[in-house]
Amino acid sequence: MDIKMLDMEFEPAYLRLLRSGELKKRVTEAYRRLEACDICPRECGVNRRQSAKGAVCRTGERALVCSYHPHFGEEAPLVGTRGSGTIFFTWCNLKCQYCQNYEISQLGEGREVEPEQLAAMMLHLQEMGCHNINFVSPTHVVPQILAGVLIAAGAGLRIPLVYNTGGYDSLKTLALLDGVFDIYMPDMKYSDEAIAQRLSKVKNYPAINRAAVAEMHRQVGDLYLDERGIALRGLLVRHLVLPGGLAGTAEIVRFLAEEISPNTYLNIMDQYRPCYKAHEYPELNRRITPEEYAEAVRLAQEAGLHRLDDRQARFFFLWN
Repeated sequence: MDIKMLDMEFEPAYLRLLRSGELKKRVTEAYRRLEACDICPRECGVNRRQSAKGAVCRTGERALVCSYHPHFGEEAPLVGTRGSGTIFFTWCNLKCQYCQNYEISQLGEGREVEPEQLAAMMLHLQEMGCHNINFVSPTHVVPQILAGVLIAAGAGLRIPLVYNTGGYDSLKTLALLDGVFDIYMPDMKYSDEAIAQRLSKVKNYPAINRAAVAEMHRQVGDLYLDERGIALRGLLVRHLVLPGGLAGTAEIVRFLAEEISPNTYLNIMDQYRPCYKAHEYPELNRRITPEEYAEAVRLAQEAGLHRLDDRQARFFFLWN
């Protein structure tokens, strides 16, 4: 059963921080941290306010945006009837060798924007009727996002913010976001550290990911929907099923059910297909089977998770 609240009771969290002056303080602190960058768990130490760019994210003081538009391919609680107002950031703090958006995340397709331009995008998406502002790959550009939100909120932004992340997020940075984001949507990609290192070139992903998801849930709780079934606040987790059990689904769903909440809204994603450099990894060079996907769903249900996104059964055979 979905957890619901009345729309009339809802106010985006960031408006309280705007009124108190705290949101402006968060922007100042976030930009200060860019001077010896520790925004993501890689903590590369580069001064991104100078000409240097992040060691992995390849982003300096300005965020890069590939595109922004109403998105109707997200989870139903985000899409509703008018779409999720999605802003796709260029680059990423992960190096997933099979990324389906690699032109954006690994090849740098996009353009630099100022915070004022980012704010204008948010306001335009709101004017188009989108139910939320959905920041895709936001981890490495948190300061720039906060600056944009400060401007947009002062100019009339009033819809929820979605933090749509690969799940490799710093607790120090999530502290800056406490009370800013209404909806957290992290990936939980792996339960095995060695597999994460091999396939996404990242250290200690499982521990960092689990700590981040726990903090996100502490901030916003389980996913709450309005009377129309549209998400207002809470945690929504994505888990992409990989061939041969590489994602470690059993451990991830057990963690969610036992250490986060059995009411966690989980999208078990079946759209894996070999992209980018997947052909260089024999274990990745095929689509998943219907049996592999069904097994992932069974594991989640047996772990006690009952709020599973129900779109997948309709789409699976369109992708295979």
